[in-house]
Amino acid sequence: MTPFPPPAEELRLIDAELYQLDARRAQLLTRRAWLIAALHRQAPPPAPPRPETGAPRVQNVLLLLGGVLLALAAVAFTLVGWGRLGIAWRAVVLGAVTLAVLAAPVALLRRGLAATAESVAGLGLALTALDAYALHETALRATDGTGYAAAATAALALVWSGYGAALGAGAGRRLRLAGGSGTRVASSDGDGPGTPPGGTEATWPGTPSVGAEATGSRTPSACRAALRLPLPAALAVGQLPLPLVALAAGAGPYTWAAVLLVTAVADTVVAFRCAGGAVRVVALVGAYGAGGWAALAAGWFSWVAVDLSGAARATALLALLAGLALAAARRLADASRATAHALLGGLLLVASAGTVPHAFLPSGWPVPVHLALGVALLAAVRVPLTGPVLRGLLGASAVVQALALLWVVPVVAVAVLGPVSWVGGVWSGAPADARTAVAAGGLWPPHAWTAPVVLLSVAAVLALAVRDAAWRPRALTAALCLTWAALLTLPAVLQLPFLAALSVQFLAVAAPLLTARTRLPGLVLAQVAAVLLGCSALATRTATLTVLAALALLFAAGCRSVDRRVCAAPAALVYAAALVVASGAAAGWPPAHTALPLLSVPAVAALLAARLGAVSRATVPVEAAGAAAGLLAVGLAAPDPASLSLVLGLCGVIAAGTAARAGRRFVGVPATGLFVLAVWVRLVAWGVAAPEAYTLPVSVPALLVGAVRRRRDPLLSSWTAYGPGLAFTLVPSLATAWAEPYATRPLLLGATALLVTLLGARHRLRAPLVFGGAVLVLVALHELGPYLAQLAGVLPRWVPPALAGVLLLAVGATYERRIRDVRRVREVLGRMS
Repeated sequence: MTPFPPPAEELRLIDAELYQLDARRAQLLTRRAWLIAALHRQAPPPAPPRPETGAPRVQNVLLLLGGVLLALAAVAFTLVGWGRLGIAWRAVVLGAVTLAVLAAPVALLRRGLAATAESVAGLGLALTALDAYALHETALRATDGTGYAAAATAALALVWSGYGAALGAGAGRRLRLAGGSGTRVASSDGDGPGTPPGGTEATWPGTPSVGAEATGSRTPSACRAALRLPLPAALAVGQLPLPLVALAAGAGPYTWAAVLLVTAVADTVVAFRCAGGAVRVVALVGAYGAGGWAALAAGWFSWVAVDLSGAARATALLALLAGLALAAARRLADASRATAHALLGGLLLVASAGTVPHAFLPSGWPVPVHLALGVALLAAVRVPLTGPVLRGLLGASAVVQALALLWVVPVVAVAVLGPVSWVGGVWSGAPADARTAVAAGGLWPPHAWTAPVVLLSVAAVLALAVRDAAWRPRALTAALCLTWAALLTLPAVLQLPFLAALSVQFLAVAAPLLTARTRLPGLVLAQVAAVLLGCSALATRTATLTVLAALALLFAAGCRSVDRRVCAAPAALVYAAALVVASGAAAGWPPAHTALPLLSVPAVAALLAARLGAVSRATVPVEAAGAAAGLLAVGLAAPDPASLSLVLGLCGVIAAGTAARAGRRFVGVPATGLFVLAVWVRLVAWGVAAPEAYTLPVSVPALLVGAVRRRRDPLLSSWTAYGPGLAFTLVPSLATAWAEPYATRPLLLGATALLVTLLGARHRLRAPLVFGGAVLVLVALHELGPYLAQLAGVLPRWVPPALAGVLLLAVGATYERRIRDVRRVREVLGRMS
């Protein structure tokens, strides 16, 4: 093992190494700067700006603008220059131009100019529309314009379809090049087979030649490509004939709805027969647009139907729309879209079946009827349907049930929140019946009888139909809530007597509290129902006392279950406290007298919390309920100082008992505060004005506690142990002594301060020594003040300056000795604790 060199030698070596590292770093930084400068000198010039758009896009824009300008020119010629030609020349010009333009795309496609062919074809389609307009203006002006437009649009749709089909037989243009080993494929849209995306050209080696004139040779041959514009244009124009026919015939609203429905069916068929592309997009837009308007119209007809004829026609329309939506759902491959279509179909099916009952049944009945039809959709689970369709029908059933629940929300709100109004009319008399008890100001929703029916029906569906393991607990919870709401609304709906309504509300408390499987929701419902029952019982004195006693006993019985104890135990204490207050008010006691028996509730809470222990979840809620009852007792006793003192003292006893438990030692501080407040209130009641009577009850316990803490912890500072107790008594007494003209208080305060000073010096404690000495000096100054003032008036005026000079000389002469004495005193105080 190599020994370390001497420290001086090792330090020299380290300094040398650090010097070499600094030199090497400076060299590397210089080389790095030179290399950066060289790279900047050799950097290539910046690249030219790239074009913002590609050549195919520029080509398409130019062709589109050209076609539009030619179409505008044709329109201008038709409208302005038409009248300058004879009828023969008109026919020759129109026919020749239209045929020439329609034939031009064939030659353009053979030469590979697909985009140009599309533009020319669009111009040709526009010319055919102008031909139809010109025909009407010249030869058929006497015919009805709307009827002619219907026939013309139908003819244009057929012509454009044939034209598109004729030029679309060889879908996907393929051009074979001579002498090559592969096939070059070009397309303007990239939709054809073997075409790379984006419409660019590519060579696919080894691909066999496929074309309209495949001869097996490698010589150039003609090619065909499908025009994309004529077929979607024909389909778009095909949306117009039926509506125009209906408009020309002056059809009614039902006929219009039927026309829209037929149009939607035709578009749906086309959409499913097309693999994709613009034709499918146009078909989908037409199907959804016409179908949506037809559904809105059929829904309105169903709502306003008042006779069998109108109801039957609305039913037929809705049924056909439902069938169309369900058929589309079965054909769609996308699961989410299929589910959405099936949901819409289920809703339309329910609306269709409920139209006739809606037209003939009395007001209020359609809601239960539609609810029953919505529930009937659940039978779809037994029909062999695809997953998305089945989910859609079940979703439609859920939507119908949710709408039915939304219908009964006003009734439930009035029945549940109505009892709160009795808070403003305590013991004003029992109402006539349950409906009067909840309908404040006579406000009662119409057709309220449907609320219990709807609530119980949906609850039954949730409890019986939901079998999924993940959703069943939630369904049972929702069913419990709905049953609870139905139970609360039933007395008001049936106009039961007031006492019967209270009994039903008590059942709404007891049932979820004692028998609920879902513990937390049941406890919440029980608590809400108990509050509402307590508000309803405020109508009469007897009902209030009876209900509060019954609720206290009921929640006390609920404490037997460990799971329910966390909510039941504090609730029992709260209702017991309310019972005590109500009993005192019924007996005519003053509030201060009621406060004393009310303290039994926090006492019971303290005992119950001690029995439950710190591990129970109900301990803290029980203690909180007891503390709330104690605060209520203090508030009731506040107007009477004598009673308030007694209540505060008893609360201090309860708090002190709680502080004796493990884990509740911190309650000793508020217990002490309660005792002090009790003494102070009693002193105020006796008319005592001496500050020592208020400070000594605090200072003496504080000093005792400080002495105990000093004994357990000898290192504890005297300022922490005795400072608060000494300050709480000496400072108020000193302020009072300085303002008092008598000598008794200063004499007693000076004697006390002297005793505190001596004790501090005896035990070498800094806080008593400083507090006692300071108070003793201030008391002495207060007592000698008059004499000093009198002496200052007798002495000549030159005496004070002379005395000051003598004092300064004495201080200057003994400066070092005084400093030494001060240091000695500071050292002595520093050695004290």
